[in-house]
Amino acid sequence: MFKLPKAVCVASLVGALAFSVGQSAHAGEKFGFGETATPEQIAGWDIDIRPDGKGLPKGQGSVADGEAVYEQLCATCHGLFGEGEGRWPVLAGGQDTLTDDRPVKTVGSYWPYASTLFDYIRRAMPFTAPRSLTDEQTYQLTAYVLYLNEIVDEEFVLTDENLAAIEMPNQEGFFVDTRPDVKNARCMKDCADPAKLVVTGTLQGITPVGHFIEGADAPAASHEAQEELEREKEHQRKAASGHEGAAQAATEAPAPLSDAALAGQSVYNNACQACHNSGIAGSPKFGDASAWAPRIKQGMDVLMGHAINGFSGESGIMPPKGGRVDLSDQQVKDAVAYMVESSK
Repeated sequence: MFKLPKAVCVASLVGALAFSVGQSAHAGEKFGFGETATPEQIAGWDIDIRPDGKGLPKGQGSVADGEAVYEQLCATCHGLFGEGEGRWPVLAGGQDTLTDDRPVKTVGSYWPYASTLFDYIRRAMPFTAPRSLTDEQTYQLTAYVLYLNEIVDEEFVLTDENLAAIEMPNQEGFFVDTRPDVKNARCMKDCADPAKLVVTGTLQGITPVGHFIEGADAPAASHEAQEELEREKEHQRKAASGHEGAAQAATEAPAPLSDAALAGQSVYNNACQACHNSGIAGSPKFGDASAWAPRIKQGMDVLMGHAINGFSGESGIMPPKGGRVDLSDQQVKDAVAYMVESSK
């Protein structure tokens, strides 16, 4: 052993105290970033619903009332009986298919908790107007979708007190997986050249390839048809981009918009662009003259009628007012005028 001089010990102690004081002063320093969240802001963010029912708002909704709301706001995409229209999600059926090569994962066949259904509808539905449903409508729709899956009967009334007690058919099909989230086996020798790696998942029907090819149109009925459609659209786009007439048209100034179209611009941005910016469900994409031409040829009265009252046919699906029943007829007409005049 050895002994340190007293002077060294004292100096060390003084230094430690000075460092501690400096750290405390620094820790208490405030930089003025952000602000304390108000109770109202926290309430607007904290909307998740737990499987035990914690977070559910007070309320109730019957199967009978849910049927009317579902047919008005949901059936256009999900089908009258939850069978799904086109490539929109199937909500009902699929029991005993989870071990099949192509399982049908629905609310009844796959989801483990009824709270998930309520939470998802409340957050994200209807697709064109998320967070527009009242709590009562959310209870009604949840009850009706449960009924479509034969989990509750037609007289059932769903409430914040009985939702957590509902037992879903596949509740025991889920378990806590303790395995690591990722596996990182790094290559250390004779590794492939990253520049030559090719991701082929989109060609195997795993992911809609329309998200990755510029100029892609609305999804087709199958992955094979989707690939063919998008390759054709890409071919057309490239051909048009090299055409002198197309280049000239692109440089021309757009025609001025009418008063109705100008009034409809904000309506479009708030209510219509979710579908018409991407072309889902066969909707003509905003600014795509070739997609709008055959529709414009039918006349504005027909277009206005389809937009207000809804339309379903080979060319696509249009819910009444795009699912935004809160819009007035005039607002819808203005939005149509804006899309038509911007897509000629």
